[in-house]
Amino acid sequence: MRRMIYLILVLGVFTMTTNAEAAETKLETATFAGGCFWCMEPPFEKLDGVKDVISGYTGGRKIKPTYEDVSAGTTGHAEAIQVIYDPARVSYQKLLDTFWRQIDPTDAGGSFVDRGSQYRSAIFYHNEEQHRLALQSRADLGKSGRFSKPVVTEIAEAGVFYQAEDYHQDYYKKNPIRYKYYRYNSGRDQFIKKSWGDQ
Repeated sequence: MRRMIYLILVLGVFTMTTNAEAAETKLETATFAGGCFWCMEPPFEKLDGVKDVISGYTGGRKIKPTYEDVSAGTTGHAEAIQVIYDPARVSYQKLLDTFWRQIDPTDAGGSFVDRGSQYRSAIFYHNEEQHRLALQSRADLGKSGRFSKPVVTEIAEAGVFYQAEDYHQDYYKKNPIRYKYYRYNSGRDQFIKKSWGDQ
């Protein structure tokens, strides 16, 4: 009987501790557009502290757009990703640094082989601190001299984010050969290598 009471007490304390720890862990959301969302997922999923990366559409007018709608370039949406992260383990600044190293921030007409506003680069901020850091990071990049053309990446307040169809989620894992073929031929990796080297 004593052993049972002891186990109940121990399990109760463990449950209370677990619940308290979960309550203390407040996840936050960051939203980025950088052209094809297939290519934007992997770099963020590798970061310690990132819980999930979701492909979707944001920044447009139509309610519940489909991939075909957005691809047509008539809805105003951009292909984007939402990054769900633990700010105690990975900072928003780290996410911004990762973002800049995935895109061509000087291209106002799309991203690499994909053309049109649906493939524009953008940071969609969720609060004033994200807004401040995004503006500062864009200004710093523009002053760095790394690019010969102006940095034109959009910074806008986050709006409704529509999750993309299931077959787009983790596309690089589900279709690794097709993904690698597309990515290589898009010119993204070549641009990143030229702009950032091994950083």
